[in-house]
Amino acid sequence: MIQTNEINKWYVSLFDEFERNLNGESKSPVHQIRKKAIEDFSQLSFPTNKNEEWRFTNIAPLLKHKFKPAINTQQISREEVNRFRFKGMKCSFVVFENGFYNEELSDIRSVEDQITIKSLSAAIKENNPQIQKHFNKYADTSTQIFTALSTAYIMDGVFIHMPEGKVIDEPIHVLFLSSSKGDEILSHPRNLIITEKNSQVLIIEHYAGTDNSIYFTNSVTEIFAGENSVVHHTKIQEESKSSFHIGRMETVQDRNSFFTSNMVSLGGAISRNDFNTKFIGPGGESELNGLFLTDGSQLFDAHTLIDHASPHCNSHELYKGILDDKSRGVFNGKVIVRKDAQKTNAFQENNNIILSNEALVNTKPQLEIFADDVKCSHGATVGQLDNEALFYLKSRGIGEEKSRDILIHAFASDVVRRIKIDKIKEHIENILTEKFSS
Repeated sequence: MIQTNEINKWYVSLFDEFERNLNGESKSPVHQIRKKAIEDFSQLSFPTNKNEEWRFTNIAPLLKHKFKPAINTQQISREEVNRFRFKGMKCSFVVFENGFYNEELSDIRSVEDQITIKSLSAAIKENNPQIQKHFNKYADTSTQIFTALSTAYIMDGVFIHMPEGKVIDEPIHVLFLSSSKGDEILSHPRNLIITEKNSQVLIIEHYAGTDNSIYFTNSVTEIFAGENSVVHHTKIQEESKSSFHIGRMETVQDRNSFFTSNMVSLGGAISRNDFNTKFIGPGGESELNGLFLTDGSQLFDAHTLIDHASPHCNSHELYKGILDDKSRGVFNGKVIVRKDAQKTNAFQENNNIILSNEALVNTKPQLEIFADDVKCSHGATVGQLDNEALFYLKSRGIGEEKSRDILIHAFASDVVRRIKIDKIKEHIENILTEKFSS
């Protein structure tokens, strides 16, 4: 067993070689952010089950491996990419191979002037003013070791900027495809999404793998939703079931903004997702929805935080899990209502179905309320399929397996129907049908 401090030293030691390969970029302001992050990383320790935030998530299997940062090889084929496109969906398609932008396989459709959809590395090289204003302003490296590691090795990701009043009706599909070819690689996708006043966008953040290799994806997404803007964000995680996925999303919402996040997780031996959003202006609304399916020995962990730091804001959260075999699930959802955040409405719910005798889920919804004129509620359930509902369906001549399939689809539909893009709904429904239909 590799000691955790040895793994920490391993990633620190790789930074010197990484820095040498940056050439002239090592003089850039972004590289100063990298250097600060590797210093923070060297001072932090990988979490154990003694850490409250990681109490039910044992990352020892991840720390058994000495992953090496991926390099920009551009070896993936169009056929491999097309497996993960959504047929019939008109969209801008942005492809990243092992965390690096692949222009040849991307298809960024014509959009209005001033709207920016490009690789983060290109935006950094161009000294885009939005980089200086927003980049690395929301994801903390001083306390979060995986965020610090991701920031230290920043290379690429998607950069989306929606100027004031701009609206895109077609979604932006960003595909992060891992193709390790048997090597134990580590990629650090870093995404920055900015919507200015009165703008609107639909974004699909999609992670997948070409095979069942062991690799590690450590992603960070920062989102700034400007005044009265609308952001519909969907994250789909269907990576190799031998891989590891650590993801963090930090969202800041200005006055009267609307943000919705829909998370669907299918792959990964261990998948940990932190979704955090903060209201910095009144009148905002936020929806965090999630659906995870686990089997075998998979472990899925969702930690969410909705920070009501301004009054007259509404939040709604619904996470659902379907667990089979010896898999594990973790949900920790926290809602904080600050002292001055009066007239807050916050609702949180977590429901889970256990399909086997050995699957297990740990759920912990939390409310921390420091204001008095609020409406807040939370709840959680864990159970098996409803025997009465099964009996009712079977009494109508429906077989047991088909009845089970109907109930699972009905359970998942509460989350699936909230997704705004029809082709994504169809994709998830097809996965449910293939997985559970007899």
